[in-house]
Amino acid sequence: MRVVTWVRRVARVAAWAATLLALAALTVGLVVPRLAGGSAYTVLTGSMRPGLPPGTLVVVRPVETGELRTGDVVTYQLRSDEPAVVTHRVVAVGVDGAGELRLTTRGDANDVADPVAVRPEQVRGRLWYAVPHLGHVGRLLSGEQRRLAGLVLAGLLLSYAASAYARAVREHRAASSRRTPVAAGRHRAADAHPRERANA
Repeated sequence: MRVVTWVRRVARVAAWAATLLALAALTVGLVVPRLAGGSAYTVLTGSMRPGLPPGTLVVVRPVETGELRTGDVVTYQLRSDEPAVVTHRVVAVGVDGAGELRLTTRGDANDVADPVAVRPEQVRGRLWYAVPHLGHVGRLLSGEQRRLAGLVLAGLLLSYAASAYARAVREHRAASSRRTPVAAGRHRAADAHPRERANA
């Protein structure tokens, strides 16, 4: 009986741990970026090893052009108004012949800088935080699918948490009801002792 109870407790702890991990992944990958006005991208190549290996989820936030500095990691469009992006580090900030700001970028694992300078309008944001491996999940889903998956997962997690809480409350009440008669009997026995001593 004790073994069965112990196994149940371990299984319950494992289930709660898995739920919390899934909820944390959902939060950092979908919820937080939306609330903070950021965007999430997946690193597809090894150009930013070792810090940002392939499969890393990077979350970036919009940044004013004048705030960009050498050393910042930015996600930018390869060509303006096209969806393809890359995440590299700014290695130089300067201006071109027309006095327009230009960023020189390079992957941490690359020996040379990117051949084409980045214009401010191409920058989608500066790195806020990164989560290893979580990007692999995002690659399997489109943007709309990620949104729907997030809603479904959130609903499932909330439903599971609610059912687990309700079950824990029921078990606590059942345990309390089993202890109550014994405690009441003890109180009655304790009350009887003074009267017995008085009659004696």
